[in-house]
Amino acid sequence: MKHGPEANGSKANGPNSHGPGSRGPALHVALLLTLTLVVYVPALQAGFQFDDFNVIVDNAQVHALRAWWESMPGIRALLKLSYTLNWKLSAHPAGFHAFNIAVHALNAALVLALVRRLAVTLAPASASAVPLLAALAFALHPAQTEAVTYVSGRSVSLMGTFYLGALLLHLDGAARTGPEITARLASPALFALALATRETAWTLPLAIALVQAVTQPGASPWRATRAHWLVLSAAGLAALAIPGYRRLLDGSISARSLWDNLLTQIDGVWYLICVPLLSLRTNIDPDLAVRTVADPLLLLRGAALLGLVAAAFALLRRHAWLGFGLLWFFLHLLPTNSVLPRLDVANDRHLYLALLGPAIIAAAALARLPAGHPRRGAAAGLVAALAVTSSLRNLDYRSEQALWSVTARTSPHKARVWNNLGYAHALAGDTRAAHAAYARALQLNPAHAKAAANLRALDAAPPSR
Repeated sequence: MKHGPEANGSKANGPNSHGPGSRGPALHVALLLTLTLVVYVPALQAGFQFDDFNVIVDNAQVHALRAWWESMPGIRALLKLSYTLNWKLSAHPAGFHAFNIAVHALNAALVLALVRRLAVTLAPASASAVPLLAALAFALHPAQTEAVTYVSGRSVSLMGTFYLGALLLHLDGAARTGPEITARLASPALFALALATRETAWTLPLAIALVQAVTQPGASPWRATRAHWLVLSAAGLAALAIPGYRRLLDGSISARSLWDNLLTQIDGVWYLICVPLLSLRTNIDPDLAVRTVADPLLLLRGAALLGLVAAAFALLRRHAWLGFGLLWFFLHLLPTNSVLPRLDVANDRHLYLALLGPAIIAAAALARLPAGHPRRGAAAGLVAALAVTSSLRNLDYRSEQALWSVTARTSPHKARVWNNLGYAHALAGDTRAAHAAYARALQLNPAHAKAAANLRALDAAPPSR
């Protein structure tokens, strides 16, 4: 049964209406959550991986509430508290994975609610079809596995929960569909929690401005987000006063020059679009080099990216679904893939919130296919492809050997990958394979100290990460 604006063309029967079609939203939520949980069930069997050991397993500061409290003030306080509570319940990785899956399922439901509010404006002719398909694309895309199945990826997904909640509460307050307190207090409060989870949440006021640009073109987004800007200013001042954040910023600034980083991030953003987003190929440790010279291909890619951003602004009025989706995507890559350098050029998990933009574009494009075209079949095919790819990717996390064996095939020229594979083999007792992996790491980078130490100590002591 159809519901929303297409049912009878009346605004009274919109996304938040009740009546004969009101069962639709509940069924959509049930389907969305069921498919999300089915795809991520294999993640419960996964262990700790990569940075999980430094951040959680070997970090005494998150093993007890008192230790966490004594480490404050520190960076990402709320994220670390979530690790501490998980550890207190059980140090087994299954509990951490269950929490991550629950967070992602909640985020999928929040995305569904958000797109239901936006679809009437972004894609009025297909407002009943777009929200569910967009939410499914967001929930099931394999690029999301790094923010869900990789425990440390929680920094992105848990931040996303508070971020999406703050945006929804702001929209409800602006539309006067909820108490006035939601616009004045609850939304900025959730924004503060998002920032306390991961500092990359700073884009929220800009995201609100983008949403209002398409839903309330005449309204002033700056007046509506004054409280959010105050929260962001206070958080910025607090961060400058916390040594951990100062060290993080100093390390970032000293990593490479602004110019080199801008060149490097052309490759980073290009990789995120072409590899995990479009080709559905995931990699926990992609091999992306720092760029210092603007060669013709790099300049061509940069021009193409700038062209997409310019086109997005031009499309915002006539094709709101396309312009909004593109702008949302690039906005949410700004914190990680623009000015401030990072040790890793790009990671799949940085697509987590950004992926909502392409999800809306794909859903709206499918909904706009001609009536004679098998739209439902195309949509079902997309959902099935995403679900199968994500399910298979989750199996890669079942052990360190499995994950790093796959990664060595996708990043065969990166020494860190081979060192980690050697470590995984050593833990599993496969000394011969460990020797070969460490030797390969040193062949790629003779100065790789950890690989050299691991190779020397392979038969004498436990390897080091």
